[in-house]
Amino acid sequence: MLPPHTIPDTLRQLRETPAADHPPRFLILYGSLRQQSYSRFLAEHAAEVLTSWGAEVRVFRPNDLPVFDREHYDHPEVQRLRAWAAWSEGMVWCCPEQHGSMTGVFKNQIDWIPLKDGAVRPTQGRTLALMQVCGGSQSFNVVNQMRVLGRWMRLWTIPNQSSVAKAWQEFSAEGVMRPSPYRQRVTDVLEELLRFTLLLRSHAPYLGTRFSEQEELRKAGALTAGLGVGAVTASSTRD
Repeated sequence: MLPPHTIPDTLRQLRETPAADHPPRFLILYGSLRQQSYSRFLAEHAAEVLTSWGAEVRVFRPNDLPVFDREHYDHPEVQRLRAWAAWSEGMVWCCPEQHGSMTGVFKNQIDWIPLKDGAVRPTQGRTLALMQVCGGSQSFNVVNQMRVLGRWMRLWTIPNQSSVAKAWQEFSAEGVMRPSPYRQRVTDVLEELLRFTLLLRSHAPYLGTRFSEQEELRKAGALTAGLGVGAVTASSTRD
């Protein structure tokens, strides 16, 4: 059975959804533990730009986050990361490239954020901007990998992205990003992220409601009418 959608009903639903008017909320993750971390410098630069536009921004510090083991969910930093992910309406991921891939420090943060936590999906419906820093020539390995992660986590990943080559040349010793085409591109990415977030955040519950999930709820409700549990169990274990 197909869902009972009509184009006029869908357009009406989108029109009638009240627009949120509070400052947009962004969580920024970066992928290095060292003091002279260029992904942290880029994350902090992104936070400054978004804050200057009126957004609320939180930058997660991964230094004290335990290695993902499916056990220490009660660790304070794990709880902080998960709470901040649920609080956010958009995210910025900044990661260095190591051996042609994202770092373990960055992936560890993603692994601690569940796809589903009871009835809550901490990342579904959020927007996402992707950035990477390179020690040498420009590469797009990491942003491409993070784009796969973003899709898997049900984030709306914006089309624009940034890769900063020879990052050690692009920041001062104090971590200030120097004027350059790379800095302009970063601003472009953040500008696009802000616009997409303002456009989509109020509609996230509606846009993220899947037909298959509604079917699960319908079948679960049918249990009270005396139907068997087999179909419900099979449906609810596929996610």
